[in-house]
Amino acid sequence: MESPNLDPPPREAPSPNGTAETARAELPAAARQLAGRLDATTATIGVVGLGYVGLPLAAEYAAQGFETRGVDLDEERVGRLNAGDNYIEDLDDDAIKGLVETGRLWATAHYEDGDAVDVWFLCVPTPVTETNEPDPAYIEAATRAIAPHLRPGQLVVLKSTTYPGTTEEVVAPILEEEGPDGLTLGEDVFLAFSPERIDPGNDEYTTANTPVVAGGMTAVGTDMARDALGQIIADVHTVSGPKAAEMEKLLENIFRSVNIALANELAQFCERVDGLSMWEVVEAAATKPFGFMPFYPGPGVGGHCIPIDPHYLAKVAKAHDFETSFITLSAQVNEEMPRHVVDAVIETIAREPVRLQDAAVLVLGVAFKGNVSDTRRSPADEIIRLLREKGVGDVRYHDPHVDAFQVPTGANGTAVEVPSVDLTPEVLRQHEVAVVVTDHDAIDPHLVAEHAPAVVDTRNALDAVTDPALREKITLLGAGGV
Repeated sequence: MESPNLDPPPREAPSPNGTAETARAELPAAARQLAGRLDATTATIGVVGLGYVGLPLAAEYAAQGFETRGVDLDEERVGRLNAGDNYIEDLDDDAIKGLVETGRLWATAHYEDGDAVDVWFLCVPTPVTETNEPDPAYIEAATRAIAPHLRPGQLVVLKSTTYPGTTEEVVAPILEEEGPDGLTLGEDVFLAFSPERIDPGNDEYTTANTPVVAGGMTAVGTDMARDALGQIIADVHTVSGPKAAEMEKLLENIFRSVNIALANELAQFCERVDGLSMWEVVEAAATKPFGFMPFYPGPGVGGHCIPIDPHYLAKVAKAHDFETSFITLSAQVNEEMPRHVVDAVIETIAREPVRLQDAAVLVLGVAFKGNVSDTRRSPADEIIRLLREKGVGDVRYHDPHVDAFQVPTGANGTAVEVPSVDLTPEVLRQHEVAVVVTDHDAIDPHLVAEHAPAVVDTRNALDAVTDPALREKITLLGAGGV
């Protein structure tokens, strides 16, 4: 990610992304006060949740000259940030240290003096339960924490990915019921939803240059959200309200889920047809300059959003007596891919002169995508768990970005450490199968192909290996006898 500038640029006149100056006389007094503080860079920004979404957001506001406080219940994370220690790969270490040293960026595990904050951004996790039901507990807790600190002239923006209706049906009632008496949403305090758009490992699109969407509970709330976000982002697209913004985020991620599922299902078909490779087919289709966007097969989907967003939409659909059959089926296809990969590994081991319980498997990459350290809902988790469940004697991993990795095992789901190893010729030869789960650039495909007895490649990461003798050792996901 681009390093935030340590010195704020000169302030310019409000752009179309901000509230029009001519209309400000018609705004409630609290809104005029907030707009003025934003334009003067005297507003205090509060960011609840200092993870992959929250810390980059906080850094951008601090870089623009705003006093920015982060709130996170993880006191170790708070301590690291206050010491100028950056823990997000996409942010520049020196830039974060500089922002902390200026005093414009700091963190706390508490909400004291919360009434000094002008704009609250809620960037908390939104997981699902064991039965794939949306769990808004973190949103509820964060909202309850800021509610007692509300005062006129504040804006609350929920950024956590969630189901349509959360802002109005979960956040708003808590603010109204647990906030100070006499405050009115839309008149004194303003509420909006603006979904995060973070792509870990993407150096081109950052928090500052990625357009965002915002929708407020009222027209004034939308104006305030646009004004606040416009201080750090040039393109703020407003919609009719929070529901549209919440649904827009689900569309973004479900679009990917559905198309990845299509690629995964066709990949399984191609595996049954001798001489047919899904990778070659996608590459050929991608030459069409219109009407096609390439998506690729893989071991499953990971990260925070894509694996769970179909379940978030399903909740709302059921409440409206609607079944999202197509979307749900796509999610199931993706969720079954780790099992498909494990089947390929077991078949490969069966061709080796070793019993399953004596076999050793090396998992290459446990992050959910290439060149990042994020392991949230990584397919590697399920692949390793299933390999152990199938009776594979020894499962280890190598990942240049992940120092430690645990997977749940047993009936009680206790987390067990997976042994980490260096990637050397000797280590590769010690394993019957190397399975490429994450396509990190740092993993040398020729090293793997030359020294691993057999390889299951789920990402076409060994495409550069062309030696026919080495290709014979590689089982490529989505390729039938290629």
